[in-house]
Amino acid sequence: MSDTTVTPPVTPNANFKPRIFSGIQPSGNLTLGNYLGALKRFAQKQDEGIETIYCLVDMHAITVWQDPEALRRQTREAAAAFIASGVDPSKSILFNQSQVGAHAELAWLFNCTARLGWMNRMTQFKDKAGKNAEKASLGLYAYPALMAADILLYHATMVPVGEDQKQHVELTRDIANKFNHDFGVDFFPEPEPLIEGAATRVMSLRDGSKKMSKSDPSDASRINLTDDADTIAKKFRKARTDAEPLPEAVDGLSERPEARNLVNIYAALADMTQAQVVSEFAGKGFGDFKPALADLAVDKLAPISTEMKRLMDDVTEIDRILGKGAEQADAIARPIVEKTYDIMGMVRSR
Repeated sequence: MSDTTVTPPVTPNANFKPRIFSGIQPSGNLTLGNYLGALKRFAQKQDEGIETIYCLVDMHAITVWQDPEALRRQTREAAAAFIASGVDPSKSILFNQSQVGAHAELAWLFNCTARLGWMNRMTQFKDKAGKNAEKASLGLYAYPALMAADILLYHATMVPVGEDQKQHVELTRDIANKFNHDFGVDFFPEPEPLIEGAATRVMSLRDGSKKMSKSDPSDASRINLTDDADTIAKKFRKARTDAEPLPEAVDGLSERPEARNLVNIYAALADMTQAQVVSEFAGKGFGDFKPALADLAVDKLAPISTEMKRLMDDVTEIDRILGKGAEQADAIARPIVEKTYDIMGMVRSR
């Protein structure tokens, strides 16, 4: 028998309480993609015994020009979408970012931790600024440090994100690791991205090769969470497809982007796998499948739009929920940012 002692691998976040953080920009017109890729999963996560913190990141929104009245309305509308989608303020902390000043404070500290080369590799700045990079705001360039602050301010260990945001979680891990190494501490966790579900990337109803987007000129390309039942049904019935029937196996969708997208959406709405959907509808044409998808979507989504309208008719309740959530968030965030100042050598009153 060997005398060699095997040391079990160290889990980077073993010393941290499991906690989920995620946020959405309140930039208006949340879509089915936001629901399936984020809001539906947020509601499910709050019942898994893990503390959940959800944020409307209005400070990220202002990296590009925002009309003040529109930003206020969109922030409340996004909060209404969270609540209508099942995020329960008695189970999760729900607030808007600007009400908790520690986000901006920690972002500056992380601006002094992150390296310029890291920021230069971030693809989203290049995508959003395009050829007008010299005219873009400094905030648009540096906002990944604010995103890292959003997450690490709560010592979050898990971050539900879409594939397009995974790079930002990786940067957050780099910042946490560098801070801990620079100051010889184990203070910030290295959060893990959570990418789950059949429809983490929902595509356009008019072009299965493009992501569903609120900025698409065609309203028919997307399902808005504010769409009523008739509009939802009409959009799915008119969704672009091909002439072939649904295949016997999922592999048969690989070269059929529109068909694959609609199957993914059905699977996500019905809490089924893609294989289960294909098995149920194998050999059937879209004349059968699209009405079934439309009925399912109306059943799942119409109550959300109805509840959002009710909440937006009197925003007093939304403002109260966001204010209470900000107080709960600040109670977690303030000690963490104060400890960060202390670790970095800044004098604090006792």
